[in-house]
This record gives sequence, C-alpha cells and structure tokens, in this order.
Amino acid sequence: MRAYERLLNYVNFWTTSDPEADTMPTSFRQFDLAHQLTYELKLMGIDNARINNDCFVYGSLEATPGYEHVTPIGFIAHMDTSPEFNGRHVHPQIFENYNGEDVTLGTSGRVLRVLDFPRLKTLKGSTLITTDGTSLLGADDKAGIAEILTALETIIQDKRPHGKICIAFTPDEEVGTGIARFNLDEFGAKYAYTLDGWEEGEIVYENFNAASVVISINGKNMHTGRAKGVMINAQLIGIEINNLLPPAEIPSKTEGRQGFFHLLHFHGSVEYAQLIYNVREHSTDLFRKRKELLCQIVEQMNETYGEHTVSIAINDVYYNMKEKIEPCFQIIENAQKAACRAGIQPKIRVTRGGTDGASLSFMGLPCPNLGTGGQAFHGPYEHITIEGMDQVVRMLQELITIYAEEQ
Repeated sequence: MRAYERLLNYVNFWTTSDPEADTMPTSFRQFDLAHQLTYELKLMGIDNARINNDCFVYGSLEATPGYEHVTPIGFIAHMDTSPEFNGRHVHPQIFENYNGEDVTLGTSGRVLRVLDFPRLKTLKGSTLITTDGTSLLGADDKAGIAEILTALETIIQDKRPHGKICIAFTPDEEVGTGIARFNLDEFGAKYAYTLDGWEEGEIVYENFNAASVVISINGKNMHTGRAKGVMINAQLIGIEINNLLPPAEIPSKTEGRQGFFHLLHFHGSVEYAQLIYNVREHSTDLFRKRKELLCQIVEQMNETYGEHTVSIAINDVYYNMKEKIEPCFQIIENAQKAACRAGIQPKIRVTRGGTDGASLSFMGLPCPNLGTGGQAFHGPYEHITIEGMDQVVRMLQELITIYAEEQ
C-alpha cells in the first residue's frame, strides 16, 4: 500500500481534539484511529504494538540480527487534527497531472489560489490531493502516520538491515496537552524524528518558545444614566491593553525568527472580559521580555483602574529545541544525507510554531521534525501530492539505512 492510500483511509477517521476538554485524550474518537493503527502494525509483524489508556500507540521493530548494537531510533506522528476547522466528513479531491492553476474546492465556494499559495506552480504534473472546501484534509498529521507505516512496511518486505526502530502515534498534539504523558522508557529510542512538518525535505530543529496568556478583567456595571465616574467597562480596558502592544508584532506582520503576540480570543461584557494570547519568540531573552511587557501593562491598568481590576496567568507551553539538538547534531546531518539519497533537496528550516518534538527534546529525547509534503494545514486549503509523500517514504527508508551503516 502506498502512503497516499493510507492517508485516504485515515482521513475518514474523525479525530479532532478538543481544547475545552480536561480528559486524556481530549476526544475519545481518537481511539478509533489508534485501534486501526495498532491493527496495521500487528499485520506487519509488530507483535508488541499496543494502545495505552491515554491513547498512545507504541510499537517497535527489533534490530536485524547482527545490528543489535545500532543506535535505536524512533518515528512519531500525531493522530488528532486541529480544532480550528471542521475535521469531520472529509471528502478529498484528487487531481491527476495537476495543471498548476487555481483549484475549485467542490461546491463550497472556496478556491485554492496560486496567488495565495505560489508553491502550487511547482506541483504541476503531480497528483494533487485537496479538500472539497468543507473540511480540513487531515494530512496534519495523518500524512506523517501514513509515511511512517509505509516506510516501515517496505523495510520489512525488502529485508533491509536495520537497528531497532521505535514507533509512536500520539493524541492531542494540536491542543498541546498530549505529549506530557509520553513514556520515554516504553518508547525505547535514543533519538527520534517527528513527521509533522511541511514540504518534503524540510528538517526543523529550531522552533518558537511558546506561552499561553490569559488576562482577566473585572469591570463595574451600572445604569448608564448614573455611570459617570463609577462604571468600569471591562471590554474597553481589554481594548486598551491590546492597543498598548506593538501593533506590528502580530502573526500577519512577522516572519522567520520574528516573534509576536497573537490575540486568540477576546470575549466578555461590561462586567467581565477576558483576552487570551499566544506569545511566541525564538530568542529566550526576548521571550522573557514579551511576558514581562504583558505583566507591566497589567500593573499599569491596576494603577489606573484600581487594584485587582486586571489579573494575568502565564503558562509556558514549550521551548526552542535548538539547545537540545545541537549537542547531537549528527541526527540533523543524517536527515540531510537521507534527503539527498532520496533525491530531495534538504531544507533546514526555522519553524514558526512548535512540535511534539520540542517537548520531547526537553524530556530527554532529542527529536527534530521532518516535513510530510503537506501545505496549508488547519483549514480548507490543506493539500498534498502523492509524489511528495512517496519521496518522504524514501527519505525515511534511507534514514533507517544510514543509522544501520554506522557500525
């Protein structure tokens, strides 16, 4: 089975995670895909494939006789899809010999435009998979799952020599809560790679430092006829807070290593309002300064409107994995070699986001991120090519072989 065939099967599983839930996993429908993946691993001969109560799938392929001393490596992908857009009833469209032009997404009224996604021009002649405009595709990260399983199946069928290969499929990556319960000892690898990036050949070992910030505002409501000098409108204070942040330091006006404040939610009334921000920054020092600025603004609001009017809660979500990857940089060099052997131009990228690999690196498992070939994740414009997925599979096969050659 080719990787794209697996993907087309997996997108039928509704696995959207739920940011409001306090369960593990946040949506129990993720177990449906977990059971399917465990079944497929067992069919390949991975007899120790299993699911735990938290919806993690683990399994390993033991080393070829004579290769037991080879460094055990792992591959990881997540099963959930983003709650930012509908992930149910996914109906993929397949365009053979794609013409490199705009694509109408079913009858949704949406169009995948080359103007918005210039890389589409480079995909001319490929077989393009898109959504029908009513859902996301789920290539993030079901493409990663499909590529890992296809590479593993091929390694077994071709009887390629290899060291121990460890596999894990995880829940709740999209809401940032799943990986905290990842069991490193049960996984068993010394180094690992998440398959959760963008275009094929992408290799990422530098990501944002990330924090979630909740600012709560207590207002004072009363009849507008007698409001002078008494009413405190929590919503207006929220607007004032946001206006004190640098206006150019938002996602739509930054790129590369530039950090930002992202106002994710703003809701409330005169009596009470709440702002929720994502704070992102590659530099540890600038990350600290961003959080300090928010605290200073809150302090300023309390001086103006009264003590306890505004409160702030800051939660660090993940950190830049670069400092954990650089001491074992051979894992990046091996990925570069593998890409070249697979006929892909390796692309060292800085990601403007985070991956499970960032958290795993700080837990003691150095874990850079590799591209899956997908684009425009988290929405109806998500797309991928069959040929790109095949290239990623070849890259994984070569990566396994490169480690086996280090005898």
